[in-house]
Amino acid sequence: MAELFGFQITRVKDTPDPKQSFTQPKADDGTQTVAAGGYFGQYLDMEGTAKTEQDLIRRYREISIHPECDMAIEDIVNEAIVANEIDKDPVRVDLSDTSFSDDVKRKVENEFKEVLRLMNFSTKGHDIFRRWYVDGRIYYHKVIDRESPIKGLTELRYIDPRKIKKIREIKKGRPAPIANIQVIHDYNEYFLYNEKGVAGPGMASGGIKIATDAIAFCPSGLVDLNKNMVMSYMHKAIKPVNQLRMIEDAVVIYRIARAPERRIFKIDVGNLPKVKAEQYLRDVMARYRNKLVYDASTGEIRDDRNYMSMLEDFWLPSREGGRGTDISTLPGGQNLGEVADIEYFQKKLYRSLNVPVSRLEASSGFNLGRSTEITRDELKFTKFVQRLRKKFTDLFNDLLKTQLVLKAIINEEDWIGVGEKIKYDFLADGHFSELKNAELLRERIGLANDVRDYVGKYFSVKYVRQNILKQSEREMRDIDNQIKKEIDDGIIASPQTSVGADDDTIL
Repeated sequence: MAELFGFQITRVKDTPDPKQSFTQPKADDGTQTVAAGGYFGQYLDMEGTAKTEQDLIRRYREISIHPECDMAIEDIVNEAIVANEIDKDPVRVDLSDTSFSDDVKRKVENEFKEVLRLMNFSTKGHDIFRRWYVDGRIYYHKVIDRESPIKGLTELRYIDPRKIKKIREIKKGRPAPIANIQVIHDYNEYFLYNEKGVAGPGMASGGIKIATDAIAFCPSGLVDLNKNMVMSYMHKAIKPVNQLRMIEDAVVIYRIARAPERRIFKIDVGNLPKVKAEQYLRDVMARYRNKLVYDASTGEIRDDRNYMSMLEDFWLPSREGGRGTDISTLPGGQNLGEVADIEYFQKKLYRSLNVPVSRLEASSGFNLGRSTEITRDELKFTKFVQRLRKKFTDLFNDLLKTQLVLKAIINEEDWIGVGEKIKYDFLADGHFSELKNAELLRERIGLANDVRDYVGKYFSVKYVRQNILKQSEREMRDIDNQIKKEIDDGIIASPQTSVGADDDTIL
């Protein structure tokens, strides 16, 4: 295998023999598969759609700055990432389901805070999540001290996804018993980086080969399996945004063209010959005509005599025997205040991004009612944001794994068993979260009082605290220590009735 740039974390390979498989591993990250020693290419689309992932990312970024689309994206990102609390991290690691000791849990929590510091997530978390949502993928280069890897990650550098691509080289062969079927003997994965872009029009197909352990890669999970291209959640909004732009420009042009009354000039040319009559008509037109031009890119209206005008007057030559030169007006259009078609495409854009249409109305207030008053659209939107958070945590898993392995807190084999058990708790909006949590806590305390008589018979104290009061292991440990300290200090009296363990009491 060729030498790769970056670093590699050695693993104990106890995976099945690749000769047993005839398919590629993990087809949901858009990895480009090539034969060993071969080249890789891109699809050429003659229908005007995106030809490469670079064109697709550029199109995502263009539509994301459209005002209505930007509002919808901000609603999604603001729900997913909350960073307006001064003394709280936007996201915390939850190790309640892992089998780590308390000392290891404390080290893992500290290292996760270090990862957030390297990403500057408390300040740039909103921008990082938006960048991942719009582009559909995000790359970070993990920089370490080669002289002392035990120091862990020293820097995280963002990489433009248009300049890097994950490549998988496979080696196939035909086993002796089955001559007509090719199986995969071995495969090698790496990232290919090119400053000018990877495999685009006029771009070189070469680049720097980087080891997979040196790059943190988090895709959106949406893949066009026909073209093996990673898509963004913005993909469904491409057509609605273009339609909205078209209808907005068309409405503006139509209203400017039909709102004023047009003038109809009937110029008496007498007995002038045809050539001279046309010259006379052009002279009169140049003297009195209106030349207003609408620029769709900036929305400006200017007087420009170098382009054809939308507000052309009608100039009609009339011969001798008529009423002579006459000027009349053509009435303007009616019902120019209709915006139903624009509102339709705005709602269609919000639906394509899975954002409730009610959030589009600027005049509609926020109604924080009971849980039974939550609308179906808001419930679906909340679940959608939770799925986005879940997929985004793959970036945290990758960085945290590298940090823990480099600092020898855990080894590669330990991570395989506990990596899926690590959860992440995202910070919720402070004011509305307090009101919601107050209602939930009130319901939980009432339910705990209802089952109080059954504790010790049908329920344990730990079950009540975990499943009814929804306390995590860390919260239970901290609360028990606080209660014990307050009893020792005489702040509160020792409970008269003890149920279950020494400190497990229902107050």
